[in-house]
Amino acid sequence: MGGVRYDSLRGKAVMVTGGASGIGEAIVQAFVLQGARVGVLDSDTVAGARLAGALGEAVRVEIVDLRDVAALKLGVAKVRAALGPIGILINNAARDDRHSIDEVTPEYWRERFATNLDHQFFATQAVYKDMEAAGEGAIINMGSISYLVTEDAFAAYKTAKSAVVGLTRALARELGPKGIRVNSIVPGWIMTERQTKLWLSPAGEAELMRRQCLKRKLVPDDIARVALFLASDQASAITAQSYIVDGGWV
Repeated sequence: MGGVRYDSLRGKAVMVTGGASGIGEAIVQAFVLQGARVGVLDSDTVAGARLAGALGEAVRVEIVDLRDVAALKLGVAKVRAALGPIGILINNAARDDRHSIDEVTPEYWRERFATNLDHQFFATQAVYKDMEAAGEGAIINMGSISYLVTEDAFAAYKTAKSAVVGLTRALARELGPKGIRVNSIVPGWIMTERQTKLWLSPAGEAELMRRQCLKRKLVPDDIARVALFLASDQASAITAQSYIVDGGWV
């Protein structure tokens, strides 16, 4: 991905959760092109090995179940040992599995929150002291416009993603005095391999084009470009914000 160069990102240690595929992979590649060193926490062994093979020493991949907080913190420690103190955190990992109201058990509800929300807090908890010591840092949480639209009904995912906005604002308030900025990106329907394989249909695509102001499919690089900007010194006055990237859907 070409485009703008951000000198402030060169040499930075960046951690991306869910960075082995989809939007996360595009974000990892974008930061590598900026000269950053990137640690990836992901549960997908195959995708993680592929990414490490493609990017080589520029990335450090740790296979981690992010729902397990102890394992998450161990993964962070391994990335830190390999790359140095973490200066940028991208809380990207999520799964938008569909479900109906009658399918949801208490156990499933809690697991969906662990998958889509909880790790964002605990990853932040694990890295913010690195940023505090440096007097600066940037954290980007990944939300979703799904909770703003009513086309699909999958309550656990939508509720978790709506909570990302509150989490972002709370963390921005608490960490701002330490020089740490916290924002979120709120993507629309991004055409990752998973989305096109599992959810995209001719009827769905037609409805998307009707609703979006921009009449093109959005791709992972559209999100990665915003992540670069928000992580860079060019956004040094921006915190506690949720930036919608949806082609004008909502």
